[in-house]
Amino acid sequence: MGNSYAGQLKSAQFEEALHNSIEASLRCSSVVPRPIFSQLYLDPDQHPFSSADVKPKVEDLDKDLVHRYTQNGSLDFSNNLTVNEMEDDEDDEEMSDSNSPPIPYSQKPAPEGSCTTDGFCQAGKDLRLVSLCMEQIDIPAGFLLVGAKSPNLPEHILVCAVDKRFLPDDHGKNALLGFSGNCIGCGERGFRYFTEFSNHINLKLTTQPKKQKHLKYYLVRSSQGVLSKGPLICWKECRSRQSSATCHSMKPNSSGSSTVTPENGTTNGYKSGFIQTDAANGNSSHGGKSSASSSTPARPGNYSLSPRPSYASGDQATMFISGPPKKRHRGWYPGSPVPQPGLVVPVPTVRPLSRTESLLSAPVPQTPLTGILQPRPIPAGETVIVPENLLSNSGVRPVILIGYGTLPYFYGNVGDIVVSPLLVNCYKIPQLENKDLEHLGLTGSQLLSVENMILLTIQYLVRLGQHQSRALAESMLTTSEFLKEISYELITGKVSFLASHFKTTSLGDDLDKLLDKMQQRRGESVVTPFNGDLNECVSAQEAAAMIPTQNLDLDNETFQIYQPQLTVARKLLSQVCAIADSGSQSLDLGHFSKVDFIIIVPRSEVLVQQTLQRIRQSGVLVDLGLEENGTAYQRAEKYVVRLDNEIQTKFEVFMRRVKQNPYTLFVLVHDNSHVELTSVISGSLSHGEPSHGLADRVINCREVLEAFNLLVLQVSSFPYTLQTQQSRISSSNEVHWIQLDSMEDMSCQEKLYFGLNEYSKSLQWGITSPLLRCDETFEKMVNTLLERYPRLHSMVVRCYLLIQQYSEALMALTTMASLRDHSTPETLSIMDDLISSPGKTRSGRGHMLIIRVPSVQLAMLAKERLQEVRDKLGLQYRFEIILGNPASELSVATHFVARLKTWRGNEPEEWTPRTYQDLEGLPCIVILTGKDPLGETFPRSLKYCDLRLIDSSYLTRTALEQEVGLACCYVSKEVIRGPAVALDLSGKEQERATTSENDADELLIDLERPQSNSSAVTGTSGSIMENGVSSSSTADKSQKLSLTPGFQSPANSVGLDEGVSAGTAGAGETLKQECDSLGPQLASSSTSKPPPPSSGARALPWPGQAPRGCRGLHAALPPVVILSKAAYSLLGAPRGGKPPASSSLLPHADVAWVSALRPLLHKDMSSEEQSLYYRQWTSARQHHADFSNQPDPASGARTCHPRRLLLTGPPQVGKTGSYLQFLRILFRMLIRLLEVDVYDEGEINTDHSESSEVSQSEGEPWPDIESFSKMPFDVSVHDPKYSLMSLVYTEKLAGVKQEAIKDSKAEEPRKRGTMSMMLTKYAAYNTFHHCEQCHQYMDFTSAAQMSDSTLHAFTFSSSMLGEEVQLYFIIPKSKESHFVFSKQGKHLESMRLPLVSDKNLNAVKSPIFTPSSGRHEHGLLNLFHAMEGISHLHLLVVKEYEMPLYRKYWPNHIMLVLPGMFNNAGVGAARFLIKELSYHNLELERNRLEELGVKRQCVWPFIVVMDDSCVLWNIHSVQDQSSQPMEAGVSSKNVSLKSVLQHIEATPKIIHYAILGIQKWSSKLTSQSLKAPFSRCHVHDFILLNIDLTQNVQYDFNRYFCEDVDFNLRTNSSGLLICRFNNFSLMKKHVQVGGQRDFIIKPKIMVSESLAPILPLQYVCAPDSEHTLLAAPAQFLLEKFLQHASYKLFPKAIHNFKSPVLAIDCYLNIGPEVAICYVSSRPHSSNVSCEGVFFSGLLLYLCDSFVGADLLKKFNFLKGATLCVICQDRSSLRQTIVRLELEDEWQFRLRDEFQTANSSDDKPLYFLTGRHV
Repeated sequence: MGNSYAGQLKSAQFEEALHNSIEASLRCSSVVPRPIFSQLYLDPDQHPFSSADVKPKVEDLDKDLVHRYTQNGSLDFSNNLTVNEMEDDEDDEEMSDSNSPPIPYSQKPAPEGSCTTDGFCQAGKDLRLVSLCMEQIDIPAGFLLVGAKSPNLPEHILVCAVDKRFLPDDHGKNALLGFSGNCIGCGERGFRYFTEFSNHINLKLTTQPKKQKHLKYYLVRSSQGVLSKGPLICWKECRSRQSSATCHSMKPNSSGSSTVTPENGTTNGYKSGFIQTDAANGNSSHGGKSSASSSTPARPGNYSLSPRPSYASGDQATMFISGPPKKRHRGWYPGSPVPQPGLVVPVPTVRPLSRTESLLSAPVPQTPLTGILQPRPIPAGETVIVPENLLSNSGVRPVILIGYGTLPYFYGNVGDIVVSPLLVNCYKIPQLENKDLEHLGLTGSQLLSVENMILLTIQYLVRLGQHQSRALAESMLTTSEFLKEISYELITGKVSFLASHFKTTSLGDDLDKLLDKMQQRRGESVVTPFNGDLNECVSAQEAAAMIPTQNLDLDNETFQIYQPQLTVARKLLSQVCAIADSGSQSLDLGHFSKVDFIIIVPRSEVLVQQTLQRIRQSGVLVDLGLEENGTAYQRAEKYVVRLDNEIQTKFEVFMRRVKQNPYTLFVLVHDNSHVELTSVISGSLSHGEPSHGLADRVINCREVLEAFNLLVLQVSSFPYTLQTQQSRISSSNEVHWIQLDSMEDMSCQEKLYFGLNEYSKSLQWGITSPLLRCDETFEKMVNTLLERYPRLHSMVVRCYLLIQQYSEALMALTTMASLRDHSTPETLSIMDDLISSPGKTRSGRGHMLIIRVPSVQLAMLAKERLQEVRDKLGLQYRFEIILGNPASELSVATHFVARLKTWRGNEPEEWTPRTYQDLEGLPCIVILTGKDPLGETFPRSLKYCDLRLIDSSYLTRTALEQEVGLACCYVSKEVIRGPAVALDLSGKEQERATTSENDADELLIDLERPQSNSSAVTGTSGSIMENGVSSSSTADKSQKLSLTPGFQSPANSVGLDEGVSAGTAGAGETLKQECDSLGPQLASSSTSKPPPPSSGARALPWPGQAPRGCRGLHAALPPVVILSKAAYSLLGAPRGGKPPASSSLLPHADVAWVSALRPLLHKDMSSEEQSLYYRQWTSARQHHADFSNQPDPASGARTCHPRRLLLTGPPQVGKTGSYLQFLRILFRMLIRLLEVDVYDEGEINTDHSESSEVSQSEGEPWPDIESFSKMPFDVSVHDPKYSLMSLVYTEKLAGVKQEAIKDSKAEEPRKRGTMSMMLTKYAAYNTFHHCEQCHQYMDFTSAAQMSDSTLHAFTFSSSMLGEEVQLYFIIPKSKESHFVFSKQGKHLESMRLPLVSDKNLNAVKSPIFTPSSGRHEHGLLNLFHAMEGISHLHLLVVKEYEMPLYRKYWPNHIMLVLPGMFNNAGVGAARFLIKELSYHNLELERNRLEELGVKRQCVWPFIVVMDDSCVLWNIHSVQDQSSQPMEAGVSSKNVSLKSVLQHIEATPKIIHYAILGIQKWSSKLTSQSLKAPFSRCHVHDFILLNIDLTQNVQYDFNRYFCEDVDFNLRTNSSGLLICRFNNFSLMKKHVQVGGQRDFIIKPKIMVSESLAPILPLQYVCAPDSEHTLLAAPAQFLLEKFLQHASYKLFPKAIHNFKSPVLAIDCYLNIGPEVAICYVSSRPHSSNVSCEGVFFSGLLLYLCDSFVGADLLKKFNFLKGATLCVICQDRSSLRQTIVRLELEDEWQFRLRDEFQTANSSDDKPLYFLTGRHV
């Protein structure tokens, strides 16, 4: 520790004081010695020991030893604790110097008859290298072959096998002192002294044999396999003292590779105990396994001294298992951070005694020693004889903990002592960096040295009393071990003394005789079963026939999903989607169309039945389409598998299903996955447990890991064993139950979860009857008995006492009141409540008491004894006693089953209780046995949980918490809110329990789904949409959570039929309810009334409201838990807001702390933070299933299985319901992934469309240009998306009477009709689709891809914009072939175009342009499948600011990036630039190809412009049904985009068409609409555009809306042909994000946050006014204003289609109530006939020089017609008025001038209105 500054404690002084303190402790008779620190600081004088004080003469010591041995029959092995560390080392160093003078040495004569020839061993076998060089020599792992030199044979080398730990490393260091070797000749093993070995191999030495002198060379094998002399053994630096604890000597070329494993598990010093060798227990079934048996790699902590060479090279070479000899070591020298490695005892080869003792004996001598022994130091190097009968006398093996000081030599019966490095290993803290220390809040100077820590520990151990040492010993056994120990004690009859002690009552009477006497006194009669006092008797027949009142408690059977479960199910689904979206290609959700599952549970019959019940009640099998309604009940059994010996066959069947159904996504649910997570490999070292390694074999087998269609969901309440450094589950794949405090916010949560934390906190409520109790009286009785029976496991003693307590309590309450004082008040009140409550009502319902007895034998004993007492007292009809054994089904007496059936009503005759929940209301004691509780749910009549047997053997967090987890449940809010009131039940609580008839306590449940078998009512299996909020529910709609960004709940999903609620309630059908225990467990303060049948929403009482007539039951309180003192002290919440002490325990017995120094868990840690903590600070032990998942040595990365998830939540919180719900919504989502919502709307304005006068023959594939050009153009817009748009005037329209359209509110967009369609193999996809085929096309896994694309500027001049335009192309390497680059400098010159004459079936000619905005994830930009994988040129057209997002999601696509000035522009700008660019490129290509001899008109002039929501394409044909009068049907087939484009591109004379398109799909398509195969009309969304013909017709780049209608009208008026192919149709997906969404219109300068919405009429204002200016583009404001302002601007035009508004050169939507007559001002344009038409208004929008005064004078206007002139600015507005001579016919007022409500920076548009005079 150093003494760098004043006041620092001097190390030597501190140690000295510690020594004194410990010595005094050992000597004094009281257990509490004087504390070390008071000695240090208060004793005035400190005298350091002199070496004379500590070294008595050897002769005295020998006498003393003999005297002590003979007197006490046992030997004191006190260590020398006071050796002066600084003692001189020189003599030892000198001895190891090969130049030291020879010590006279007399060799022992060879045994008679043995060989003495040089070069041979005493058994006569040849050892010379020359004879053995070709032999194959087998040596144990960890040994090396070395060459020894014999002085008598200088020319020969003798071959020996030596343990390499006793040889030096390359630097001549780190050789252990001592020797361990084998004879190669005769094979004799285990020579522990070099002296002995040199005799055996006949070295015939005259000096003291020394390995340094005689072992000379390493022996190595050449490539030919010849053994030859290798390098010298480097002994040079042997003098330097070794100070490292891990002394491997790593030799090159070692012939037997050592199997040294790291010291896993020992570093934390967790489990350990008294070890015997495995040969020493003939009776033990598991190879001598005790607390840390040398046969299991799990806890290689202690090593027996038995010389079993088989272990010497085994699991723990570093720990010297059988122990090489220990030479004379001194104490550790100062500064040595770790003890020296001489942890071993020299042992002659003796066979240990065969052992008939139990595995564990308490470390207490049988006869207490009379005087206190004075500990005497034993000088180093002296020999201590282990007496023959040590074990039989003391009854226990002494464990010598290597710690501080030196060990003597042991001789004699060394098998009877154990030398353990356990203590030292506790302190092997890795060297910590300063930053690590800072993280722990420490500084280097605060760390004690290892020796000081050991001394402090010894002082602590010395102060432990007898019970603590016994507890310590017991806590070192694993659960399996202590259960075996108990079983051993029962089988061998060791408990007979204890059993006979309990044969008499506390008053001294013979118990059996007393009970017989009572039975005789009672005669044939029994205590009345219910509704009567304990002293009322009836005959047994009468008792069996008594029928209780029927008590229909429907809640038992109903299955419900509650909000928290729904939320967690959605979290699971989100996580699965996240895995699919991660880009790791580990899960392709688009691949699957079905969900199937299997649930694996631990070996518990009740748990299997419970899970089956949940599956059946939830209807999940029918919902997933796995089973038919009728058979689902029976077939459920194949979906639940128990981890027992039969699992292999069942699991193979399941895996066959997985392989055979690649399109089904299988989910393997591993429930309670923390139980028995041992590895298959350690199964071979199994403790004979049948379930060992089974889970590992199933969950981690190769088939499961590799199956791409299998998700593994591990579910656990205590996930700590799955959260280690070796965890196979990624921390991001953990889904944690929602924070329970946040559930308080949900106003509808009537019940709150009451778990471990709440139990701990309840201790501070200050109520008279706490929920967590410790029975102090019982603990005192236990302590007395433990002293009397030191050899028995404390659980045996506790169990016998508990049986006596309950037996006497029963007797005291019925016949022998005198016994009352001998039962603890706790036991008495529990039994009183249990047997008296059935008597209070006619229903006979009562409470359940759980007594937890982990040992099956003890549990059976308890059941037999208590049953015997109960029956003899005549209580067999009053309450049942049930053995809860996981291995068997529940067994309940017939009369109790009859009673349960009566309560439940309408159960079939053969019904028997299968689960604990089935026992609801039955007064009973359940003796729950088995190693762990396995997640079984208990009924809400559970009132007491007796855990008094759970004691010092349960010192891990999982073991302790899962016991208390039995009692966790849901309770009403009042319990938590007003605990003092709710729980003060000290008096007769039953009489005071109120039974309110108050409906307010009932809760409107948000039903996820109706029951499956109510198809009669719902007409379906009952699934409803995935967001789970039913239409009839009153739950807060804000609870709807979208599943993932990609899966909002579809707008048209079906909700729960309105009729279900009333129907099921009226019919008295039950609605299914469920939870891990979100339901059961509850009794409530209010009684439930049946819900009123008329209510629209079904009000369901929370499960657990006490039924009427049940006044005996108290309010819905959590069960009372009675703990042992040890458990109580760990679970009780300490003051000061710290977490319960249990949280700092080792989390699970199968894991180990990585370091003894680590930060503490703090109380506010969420379960996510705890997971990260355990993942950092714990590692799997060697027998753990995850142990093999070690990190990659090179990268340090751990392999997590990508398709494995972990669901964790507290016990009984509702996890089963949650994962069943997850399966359901996963299936819904897969169906949704395979489905797409497409718009399904019939065409509009069909009634007044022009009929095609020119006859067309129906079967023609392409239009005939001659006849087609004679057809008139149909100017009416038929696309349903434009149903709220101004009609285009035709002569036909003049005769149509328009009904007033209801004013659609501006703020509510119309909901458009959609239909769900299955996706086909020809669909276009978004980023959420992943599959093998289009993997390359989409690939965004490698970062390299991003840098593979290059950016190219492309500049051209635009006459419309009047300036140069610079666009950017982003071209991936793989797409560069589509472009032409200059020879030098890679300058982009043009985009290649094909020729009109090209015919390539594997390509389409037209480049495809897709403008997209706001849909980088959701746009359908993956055309791989739509194009059938053929080559095509696809360009995404994106805005500059969105480019990085699109580039990230679509790295393999060519991007065309619009200039920054268009960032806020509408879709018109994108289409304008696409067309301008394409024309410019066409000219460049014509020029390029012309040089190659191609005519200009031969270059392909078409491009495809299509929306990013086009999803599917269809071909339609009319089925000929001429024989029938009915209309012919339409057959439709899904086709690829490739086939549609290739067909259209093959149109004869195609270059004469300006635009070609197809019609919009609708389910209402009739043969009538297909009569004409081609129409000359508007086309939208997907067009082939001839950029050559339309060179002079431009898209309006300012436009946000209707740009295509405007463009079509201008194209047509230019005399160009627009053709629609009617036999093809396009399906458009309803995409909810991005696209042409409206701007959110906000004021430019925000005054306050909460402004009223701005209405469209506020989008314009008078120029220079004080109006609020808006942050939106001027053009957008104008278009939105015009849509809503028709009443103000064109009042004469409203519903007056005879008199439309005249619009020159433009089409703008001015509202659906108005018709627009489009007229082109261009010369030679074709326009609609306007003869005799009087227009109701004139709209002039940004008109150009073609519009003149003369043109306007041709048209007639109604009187009072209105005018609207729109211009870029005020000056051009005035110039236009003058130029067009408008003031001649129109009257203007100053106040009729307006501007859009923009600031002047945003360039507002100006317009003027006027009236016709």
